Amino acid sequence: MSENKQTNKEIKTSDFKLDTEEMAKAGVHFGHKTSKVHPKMQPYLFGSRNSIHILDLDKTKQKFAEALDFVKQIIGEGKVLLLVGTKVQTKGLLQKTAKECGLPYVSERWLGGTFTNFQSIQKRIEYYKNLERQKEDGEWEKYTKKERAQLEKELARLTIKFEGIRNLNRMPDAIFVCDMKKDELAVKEAKDRRIKIIAVADTNVNPADADYPIPANDDAFSSLEYLLEKLKEVVLKNKPKEKEEKNG
Repeated sequence: MSENKQTNKEIKTSDFKLDTEEMAKAGVHFGHKTSKVHPKMQPYLFGSRNSIHILDLDKTKQKFAEALDFVKQIIGEGKVLLLVGTKVQTKGLLQKTAKECGLPYVSERWLGGTFTNFQSIQKRIEYYKNLERQKEDGEWEKYTKKERAQLEKELARLTIKFEGIRNLNRMPDAIFVCDMKKDELAVKEAKDRRIKIIAVADTNVNPADADYPIPANDDAFSSLEYLLEKLKEVVLKNKPKEKEEKNG
């Protein structure tokens, strides 16, 4: 997948209040070791320090603005954006952002077939929701203590897997991926289904795998916190009113 084509209008980074000094404070500019660089990340590099590549924050700022402009567009049209981030140190942050925005999310392991075998995943989600309803309606009371314990265990397992996508009734229009290497299967499935990909592109990945790559540090909590906070601002500002009320 090639990088996104430039839009006819010029995107002003000031529209999204992006500041390179704030990015630097958040550590957005720190890449991986110079030995791990992907050749296609070269245009986004500023230099290196202690064998660590440093990203050009002016270029990050521009690419991030392009990504946020796309987010503004799809959210304003009432389309579906799925957040994906399964790294242990940042999955809590991703969950929090998704819930505050009323967006579906995947913060645990990406389930193979989530996009490429969507109907089967939907059946599993329906089973999960039915199990949940049965518990709430008191239908579990007819089972033995041991059987109820097994059902509780099953429900807990399904909650971890499907809670973030329980209301995903159709394929999303786009996904936002926090780490393209960690969640490469999500990226691959999105490409297979021609779902637009917005993704944090650290120095060790191919930015061309995303439609809207954001050259940035995908390891530091502070970096992802900065990026997700800006994403949240754009989503909440541009969400159609009726959608907000529905998710509220």
